[in-house]
Amino acid sequence: MTHPRIHAARHPDHPAVIMSDGSATLSYGEMERRANQGAQLFRSLGIQYGDTIALWLPNLPDFHIVYWAAQRSGLYITPIATALTAEEAAYIVGNCGAQLLVSCEAIGGLEGLLKQRPESLLHYYDLADWRTAIGAMPDTPIAGEKPGFHMVYSSGTTGRPKGIRLPLPEGGVTGPHMLAERSAKNYGVNPDTVYLSPAPLYHTAPLAFTTSCHRLGATVIVMPKFDPEEALRSIERYKVTVSQMVPTMFVRLLKLPDAVRLAYDVSTLQHVIHAAAPCPIETKRKMIDWLGPIIQEYYGGSEGNGSTNITAEEWLKKPGSVGRASWGTIHICDDDGNELPPGEQGIVYFEGGWDFEYLGDPDKTRDSRHPRHPGWSALGDIGYLDEDSYLFLADRKSYMIISGGVNIYPQEIENLLITHPKVADAAVIGVPNAEFGEEVKAVVQPMDWADATPAFEAALIAHCRAHLSPVKCPRSVDFDPALPRLDNGKLYKRLLKDRYWQGHEKRV
Repeated sequence: MTHPRIHAARHPDHPAVIMSDGSATLSYGEMERRANQGAQLFRSLGIQYGDTIALWLPNLPDFHIVYWAAQRSGLYITPIATALTAEEAAYIVGNCGAQLLVSCEAIGGLEGLLKQRPESLLHYYDLADWRTAIGAMPDTPIAGEKPGFHMVYSSGTTGRPKGIRLPLPEGGVTGPHMLAERSAKNYGVNPDTVYLSPAPLYHTAPLAFTTSCHRLGATVIVMPKFDPEEALRSIERYKVTVSQMVPTMFVRLLKLPDAVRLAYDVSTLQHVIHAAAPCPIETKRKMIDWLGPIIQEYYGGSEGNGSTNITAEEWLKKPGSVGRASWGTIHICDDDGNELPPGEQGIVYFEGGWDFEYLGDPDKTRDSRHPRHPGWSALGDIGYLDEDSYLFLADRKSYMIISGGVNIYPQEIENLLITHPKVADAAVIGVPNAEFGEEVKAVVQPMDWADATPAFEAALIAHCRAHLSPVKCPRSVDFDPALPRLDNGKLYKRLLKDRYWQGHEKRV
């Protein structure tokens, strides 16, 4: 059995959550008590099995209290990104049918959301009211507990976010859970593990990893917000053994001055896991050179339709690969659904994972399925398998640039640009071209805004031409003080494209 309740009974004083800035600590015993009280509140409000509640919270211990209260109540749990506008958050609340929302005044769009309150939202609690309300409830388990699970929304990088709905788990609330079992098997998570969570808990991977750690009795160190030096300070202070990061965090760590980066003792680290976005080969190689062969990668989506894994040792033999299938079977197919041989790029399908749906959008659900094999599903990525069944990704299909009939995948160009010492971040998109339909444009965030000059633009184009074929090289470079990148490493390319496609036929 894997559940924080088990660990609360055995070691009630063991810390379940520690805020990295020292502002709060939550023990397993206290988390269990408050989660039971939260479940009692849900039950008193008539919120029943299969209903949905939502969280719009920054990284705080209350996040996990609400989660575990809903998990033992058989509810869907929908986290909302704190950076969303009132309109975007209202869409998610309405789309998922959330009956209850827990939030706080620190969320900028909260007032606007409450003004346009979706019809389903019957109950709203700010943090103070939530704490008071559950404090008046019994701290014993509710009768008839059933397991709930999170229902997350895609980042919406190319359109409206999609609600990813999976069947609720069967069995008891403290029964085995696949995500926890994989964390134990792949990364050795156990009650002695100290896990650093540097990303917002509303994203799927941080939520899944931290709650899996709780199922296994580990201590979770939660950063209020990622800062590269603060992450190193937390690793040293709390003797962190496992962490998950995204490639943009790797980039920021590596761009710290050596005198800062190497000043901290990170020798307790046993596994540093990354996913969510492609990692430039040179960036990952530098991370392995620095930390040793403890960098592990997986590829998969919130949809849970399949995944891959690759160790550092494997990756050094297959640079750029995201590994072999560890859950499900991979099929590479062309646009007509025909399976392709090793080495040929196509749409990446998984067979054998969870059977998901996009809530309220049967068209998107259908589009994610193979035209002839309904049990095969795709996330929209393009890639190929080599002769040893290792998967290599090219890019998202929706990001592809078609210039003069040639297909160009931006990721390769972005990976090159981000390795430039004067580049903090980079995005490559297709923009209108009267002759070729689209042309390649780079949008770059310089490390120092003083470098945002025509001379630096020319230098970056020359840098690309020295390493890439001419058709892939940007024809122009624009500069931006801060690219619209999410904390999970994904770019809001839709926002960048909108700047350049106004008045033209847009490509989504």
